[in-house]
Amino acid sequence: MNLRAEIDSAREYFDAILKPAIHGRVSCVRRIVPSHWHFWVFMILLVTSMQEARSQAGGSNTFADLKPVLTQRCVMCHSGNAAPLGLRLDNYESVLKGSTRGPVVEAGDPVGSELIRRLKGISQPRMPMTGPPFLSDSEIALFERWVTAGLPKGSVAQDSPPAKPAILRPAAGETVTYLHVAPILATRCAKCHAEKGLMGAAPEGYRLTSYDSTLSTADRVRVVPGKPDASELVRRIRGHALPRMPFDGPPYLSDDDIRLIEDWVAQGARDANGKVAPNPAGASVRLHGTLRSGWRLDELELAIGAHTRIDKSPRPGDYVEVRGRLDETGNVKVGRLRRR
Repeated sequence: MNLRAEIDSAREYFDAILKPAIHGRVSCVRRIVPSHWHFWVFMILLVTSMQEARSQAGGSNTFADLKPVLTQRCVMCHSGNAAPLGLRLDNYESVLKGSTRGPVVEAGDPVGSELIRRLKGISQPRMPMTGPPFLSDSEIALFERWVTAGLPKGSVAQDSPPAKPAILRPAAGETVTYLHVAPILATRCAKCHAEKGLMGAAPEGYRLTSYDSTLSTADRVRVVPGKPDASELVRRIRGHALPRMPFDGPPYLSDDDIRLIEDWVAQGARDANGKVAPNPAGASVRLHGTLRSGWRLDELELAIGAHTRIDKSPRPGDYVEVRGRLDETGNVKVGRLRRR
């Protein structure tokens, strides 16, 4: 709540309850003191007490109070030179600087601060990208109080340029979830595959800014749970399909990053809570790669039959495009295969 709102709230309280009670007591001084004197004295005292009470009830309102939340939930993506849209959240000065689109926090205005809007899901995609779960209501309220208080820094240790946090890796035997792969997608892919990325609209409408959008089947499926070889996302980052991704490579993803995404898909493309993704049976696919003997697309076996249209006489070794649909087991039932 800003000062204007504080004053309006105090005015309403004064008019409804206190003005009648003190009206008679000040009548004797009206000849020498303006009639609104008692109102403004009371207003100053009441607003001050309201602010103090709110601060005590909600705790401190400094960046120092936010930093543990930012460190745990945000800086895995928003740090270093690869931070999405240049937005670094690893130190006070960078948060105030904002992104390549401008500031993300406005002192005294939580409603108009893009950071708050993203945390609440008012602006999309909702952050952090590893959610759900997103930040709790109490954590979001901490950010709101900080913005309302004017963005004070507080007792933060001297900031130094931090090293880019290592990608969160699963422990030995631990299942790979979206929590592990989201930082890779955020720092290397979402800069273009976003609502308003570096290339404008997301290429072919495919956004990599949330779990749901990554697994979307609206146009065609790019992630087939349990089937890395049938997943366009995996084939693009491997370089089996062209253009290889990320589009700004080389350097492309490291072998470890590619393997992590492959394992995530192979283990069911689980969400951040470990729940396996639904089977996208019936969804359309469009894959590129090299045709091998036995009607294989690289390592992927294709279901070729009387229903398949084959154009331009493709032979083993040719780069081809495959269009089709997934059956109940995740196999690609080819509708058309053509040499590119």
